[in-house]
Order: sequence, then C-alpha cells, then structure tokens
Amino acid sequence: MKKKVSLGEKSFTIFNSIFLLLLALICIVPFLNIIATSFASTQEVVAKKFILFPTTFSLDAYRYILSTPTIFRALAVSIGITGLGTIVSMCVTSLMAYGLSRKYLFGRGFFNFMVVFSMLFSGGMIPTFLVVRSLGLINSYWSMILPVTVNAMNMIIMRNFFQALPNSLEESAKMDGCTDFGVFFKIMLPLALPSIATISLFYAVTYWNTYMTAILYINDSSKWPIQILLRQIVIVSSGMQAESSAVDIIPPAQTIKMAVIVIATVPMLVAYPFVQKYFVKGALVGSVKG
Repeated sequence: MKKKVSLGEKSFTIFNSIFLLLLALICIVPFLNIIATSFASTQEVVAKKFILFPTTFSLDAYRYILSTPTIFRALAVSIGITGLGTIVSMCVTSLMAYGLSRKYLFGRGFFNFMVVFSMLFSGGMIPTFLVVRSLGLINSYWSMILPVTVNAMNMIIMRNFFQALPNSLEESAKMDGCTDFGVFFKIMLPLALPSIATISLFYAVTYWNTYMTAILYINDSSKWPIQILLRQIVIVSSGMQAESSAVDIIPPAQTIKMAVIVIATVPMLVAYPFVQKYFVKGALVGSVKG
C-alpha cells in the first residue's frame, strides 16, 4: 500500500528543492562567469560588467598566457611537486596514523597530544624559514614538500578510520604468522582505500596550490610552480594595460585573470571525479569515529 504524503511533507520537499537549486546556482554562476569572461573578446569585456555566455568567442587570453615560454616548465614543476608530494605525504601520514591508532603503542597518548598541539600552535613563518635554510633546502623542490608533509587534521581523520576497523582482523593475521608491516600493507591499507583516496585528494590540492612556500623558499624563477608564474603573468599584464600602447597587444587584465583562474582550477576539477565515490565515505567515517 502506497504511503500517503501529507501536505507538510510536500511543502517541505518543494521548499527544500527550491532552496538547494538556489544554493547550487549561487555556487555555479560565479564559476560560469569566470569561464565566460576568460573566453570573451576584448570589446565584450569592456562593454559588459558581467558575462555568463560570451557572444564572441576568443582564445586571446589563453594564447597570451601560453605564449610565455616558461609556462610549460612551471606546469611540469607543479605536476611533479603534486605527484611526489602526495606520495610522500600519504606514506608518512598512513604509517603515522596506523601506529597512533594502535592502543598498545607505548607513548600513544603523548604523540596524539603533540599532533593536536601542532594544530593550535606552530613555530611561525620565520622559525620555519630558519629551519628550512639550516637544512640547505632553499631553492630546492623539497622545500615545498617537507615543511607540509603531514597535515594534522588529515592524519587524525585517517587514524580514526584505522581505529574503526575491527581489531580481530589484526589478531587473525598475526595468528597466521603475519608481521606488523604485513598487517598494515596486506590488510589495513586495502580496507582504508576510501580514506586514502580522500586524504590523497586533500594533499594533491594543497601541493597544486603551492604558493607561500614557493614565495619563501624558491628564489630561482626556473623552479617556480605554476601558481607563482600565473601571479607574475597577471602582474605584468596589469602593468602593461596601464600603458595605452599595450591595449591592442594583450587582452584585458580582467580576461587574463579569469583565464589564470581556469588554468589553476581545472586540473583539480578533472581529478575529483576519479575519487568522488570514495570522498564522502572516507571523510565521514574518519571524522566521526574514534
């Protein structure tokens, strides 16, 4: 027998649908404006303050950005840092999270306290810079990886995920002669795939958006990641737009800024669908258990 839906339930469903639709539009419309402006012609950008659908399609902004000879080198640097950094961070984070999830670990409470303490207090920019310099990492790619290798929140989420797994799995594996490393690599890691995919995405976004660490530690422009180079392109284009002779040479600064945002954002948007099916489960289980 079909359940009768009350008037209140119908009203709530309609209101909820309209509210969520408006919320989605609020999120989507600005992004559509960014994409449309990046593809709009100079005349349309000058004439209109807000563009959702460009009437004249133009690739001038992207041609200008890609005409910079160092753009592909900077892109390769960012891809390398993102890939290597994510692998290093996941190796260290997963090992640390698994160790701290074991109740029999000596000093477990102290180490957990230190992890939480680092979320509230940090050494600061200058002490961190002095440490990086003393280690000889200035102008090294590792300076953009090692200082941010472990994120405390990500580690806690993954630790809670490991804690949620039954202890009987570890006990059974050890009865069969499995070592601690065997339990970790053969039993725990495959079961923690949702958490690994979620935390990997968090780390990948962090490394892809590397900006402040590159500003602080990288003086060699040939080692700049894509974010720093895009910033320089925006600054140069804005300065050139101030000169009347440059107006016809390069696209408007607003168009270039929007194209820069698209280039910096799209790679992560492309990667997200591949881990989306793990995202909710990995973040939810790791954040509420423990």
